[in-house]
Amino acid sequence: MTFDDKLDDVIARHERLAHELARDNITSDEYVRLSKEYAELAPLAAAITRVRKTRHEMHDLETMMAESEADREMRALAESEYQALDAALPDLEREIQILLMPTDPADAKNAILEVRAGTGGDEAALFAADLYRMYQRFAEAHGWRFEPMSASETPIGGYKEAIASVAGRNVFSRLKFESGVHRVQRVPETESSGRIHTSAATVAVLAEAEEVDVKIDEKDLRIDTYRSQGAGGQHVNTTDSAVRITHLPSRTVVTCQDEKSQHKNKAKAMKILRARLFELERAEQEAALAAERKSKVGTGDRSQRIRTYNFPQGRVTDHRIGLTLHKLPQVLAGDLDELIDALVADDQAARMAAT
Repeated sequence: MTFDDKLDDVIARHERLAHELARDNITSDEYVRLSKEYAELAPLAAAITRVRKTRHEMHDLETMMAESEADREMRALAESEYQALDAALPDLEREIQILLMPTDPADAKNAILEVRAGTGGDEAALFAADLYRMYQRFAEAHGWRFEPMSASETPIGGYKEAIASVAGRNVFSRLKFESGVHRVQRVPETESSGRIHTSAATVAVLAEAEEVDVKIDEKDLRIDTYRSQGAGGQHVNTTDSAVRITHLPSRTVVTCQDEKSQHKNKAKAMKILRARLFELERAEQEAALAAERKSKVGTGDRSQRIRTYNFPQGRVTDHRIGLTLHKLPQVLAGDLDELIDALVADDQAARMAAT
């Protein structure tokens, strides 16, 4: 089967699905299943149609140029249109190649965002809080739901750790490249001599896992309850509402104490635990693929310094792709699309090169 034959099959399948969805006797289960497949094929079918339309127009223009030798004005116009279409064609064909590449099954999932202070003491905790707010603003700008799940605050307003659930369309596909070590260079407010300090925070973006994604055996869990505690006496209560869940096989520990209800804290902790176990499974799969693929973006390797935020120079540098933007205030305000778009494009190029 040739490549064009495969594209023919895509168009034919897309058209058959349209007819199936228009049937009077279609069941609700069939409609849901076929609608999903139809929506998934729609971008590829549209890209194929654009490429074929462009090629057809180029063929017509070639004919026009051959038949219009005596009419210089008509020939010049046809040549101009032909050159424009010829220049656009490679990008249109590349779009098909990208859409044909296998996608990450987790891309359409919601995400669990975890931000933790790294080296740098109080300044690192303040930077972690800055990053947490940055992602919150980014989520709000995209119409996603940002739900705080757990936070460990410092007395001066920083975060030792903050965890949130981010829900919306293709959340994980956009946020997954944020996993890693983020470094900040700035003069802390508490620094009297004006020296620039370097500190860091780690970000982990986990695909939110459903119960069907990760099977957790109750006998593998140890669940402890205790009284919640907080900085300055905040969030303290007199009942054992805080929950600590330990997954014994993986030694993964999750704690949650933000809610006054033990039941709600347990539900949140289980949600985080499922996401972490799902990430462990994904990391094992990625490790197997890494041997076949030399270049990979967004593995979530927390030992990797991925980005530097330099306040004196007002710049942000992503070290994975060598991109520097002189728009630090905008980035911290949630304007991350330029960075993420570049990372997505780099990931696509790497995967295309590996095929």
